[in-house]
Amino acid sequence: MSLVTLDAHDPVPLVNQIVTAVMKQIDDRALRVGTRMPSIRKFATDHGVSRFTVVQAYDRLVAAGYLQSRLGSGFYVASRAQPRVAKETGYKLDSATDVLWLLHNALRPGTREAMPGVGWLPHAWLDEEGVQRSLRALSKYGGASLTHYGEPAGYGPMRELLQHRLAENGIQADASQIVLTKGTSHGLDLIARYLVRPGDTVLVDDPGYFTLFGMLKSLNAKLVGVPWNEDGPDTVVLEALLKEHKPRLYFTNTILHNPTGASISQSVAFRMLQLAEKHDLTLVEDDVYGDFMPAPATRLATLDQLRRVIYIGGYSKTISCSARVGFIACNRELAERLTDLKLLSGLTTSEIDERLIYQMLIDGQFRKHMDRLRSQLDRARDKTLRNLERIGYKTNVIPTGGMFLWARRSSQANAAAIASKAAKAGIILAPGNLFRPHQEPSPWLRFNVAACGDPALFRFLAGQ
Repeated sequence: MSLVTLDAHDPVPLVNQIVTAVMKQIDDRALRVGTRMPSIRKFATDHGVSRFTVVQAYDRLVAAGYLQSRLGSGFYVASRAQPRVAKETGYKLDSATDVLWLLHNALRPGTREAMPGVGWLPHAWLDEEGVQRSLRALSKYGGASLTHYGEPAGYGPMRELLQHRLAENGIQADASQIVLTKGTSHGLDLIARYLVRPGDTVLVDDPGYFTLFGMLKSLNAKLVGVPWNEDGPDTVVLEALLKEHKPRLYFTNTILHNPTGASISQSVAFRMLQLAEKHDLTLVEDDVYGDFMPAPATRLATLDQLRRVIYIGGYSKTISCSARVGFIACNRELAERLTDLKLLSGLTTSEIDERLIYQMLIDGQFRKHMDRLRSQLDRARDKTLRNLERIGYKTNVIPTGGMFLWARRSSQANAAAIASKAAKAGIILAPGNLFRPHQEPSPWLRFNVAACGDPALFRFLAGQ
């Protein structure tokens, strides 16, 4: 009798499939503490795998604390310590809609669930062949570049290349104003840790990037949300908040905004910069989705030229989630301070990753890759919109690019309840409360159009 279901054609190794499946059964309490596992010989026979494969899987499960080995008796489901929960917590959420629940489940090895709620492209959409080609090219160089620490601010040629790429968007910055990071989240973290002090009021988009919210709360910052319209932040509300709270920092995602898909207009950008000047406000512009934009777009950093704007970008969404390379562009003095903090908090970033991304950017394939991605996303967006409209969902804006749609059904009061039901059906949704600074109830859902190809998603939504 089979304990788990294995797929010999799956690229995930059989050992990993066994470990993941057994862990899930134990986590779901389908296998109770003290249950005796099949012997190595019996498991191998029942599942058509080698005994060596089972030995490796059981060893990993023991090391992870899921199984206990008893000499001469076999393997048993171990008693695992449950995390202690504080009597009072700032987050009182159903586990199916908690931010960390979403991230843990979306990043679980070998996960098969439908994942329209995740914030990245499916593996098949990314340029695996390009990554392999660049890795082969890198391996030919050898030497210290594969083994030593990188430069404090990041790989020099990559920063010089970014100088030219920024200039294409009208942002003038030399290489000394650019600091490479391990993805855009690392960049946001460095800026927050350098500029935010406990008790500071910080403005954020509402809705906005939930990982940023958690990062800022860990620094004991007071978050105040700025509502987003179809053309960017509501500047009337922004002005009122500036007068009331007198913050010094506003984190905003301006192009193909996460989660709404909207982009800032030029008039709104000008007004934001006027208010920033008047109220001594620093704007942190997260442009991680900018390369998905099919046409020229307004950027705060272009209008401001890095006086009051700190500009962030990266390539984890477009090239590789694994080779995480991002960057910060800012005034020279701040770049030096952020480089110092980068060294103190984690030494240098990976030069291998930076060389890999650099190679892909200079070999001419990146632009072709992005052209393909934009076309794929356009088709997926149109199809997802039609499917959502057919079952009564409406969007606040139809994005001009990118992967996100922000949609709701008029009768829907709290999307968290739907996300909870979806999780039990093996569908990972992203309800709107996750994207609010204090996770207030929301009727909205964020859909990643690249992950909405399964008809089961729309059948489920239609039945709610």
